[in-house]
Amino acid sequence: MATIRILDAADTLNALPDLCEVLSDCVNDGASVGFMLPFTPQDGADFWRNVANGIDTGDIIHVVAEVDGVVVGTVQIGLASKPNQPHRGDLMKLLIHRSQRGQGLSRLLMDSVEAEAAKRGRTLLVLDTATGSDAEAIYPRFGWQRVGVIPDYALFPDGRYCSTTIFYKRIE
Repeated sequence: MATIRILDAADTLNALPDLCEVLSDCVNDGASVGFMLPFTPQDGADFWRNVANGIDTGDIIHVVAEVDGVVVGTVQIGLASKPNQPHRGDLMKLLIHRSQRGQGLSRLLMDSVEAEAAKRGRTLLVLDTATGSDAEAIYPRFGWQRVGVIPDYALFPDGRYCSTTIFYKRIE
């Protein structure tokens, strides 16, 4: 049974080894989440430290899934800070370690982070994900609406071009 928790900055830093392992596992599995190969768990440390800083400043919501006290999944929402966007957030880096996929953790993480975003006054969330990926297939099942595709938006970790699909979801 998984435990879902919203982490503060200190909790995020304390979970750094687990978070780095999840990120590395996903990048090495081909996830287009901003990093290139080769990628080791240690390569993710600065990224997670920046997430902790964003939590401290109130710019990020960070939710994790733990199994037996080990972080095996994570998701974030970046809270839009522009004066004309106080109602919006950006879903970022829904990551599940390969060893834990297929157990419903994505849904648990999404339900939790969406509920927390709503508590913080967000009514619209947006995300982008690699077109044709397993991740793209799950968002419609969670009530997200597909907007369209941008070709060659980013690169996969191996250097190939990657199109991205944009989604949005209204929450309450």
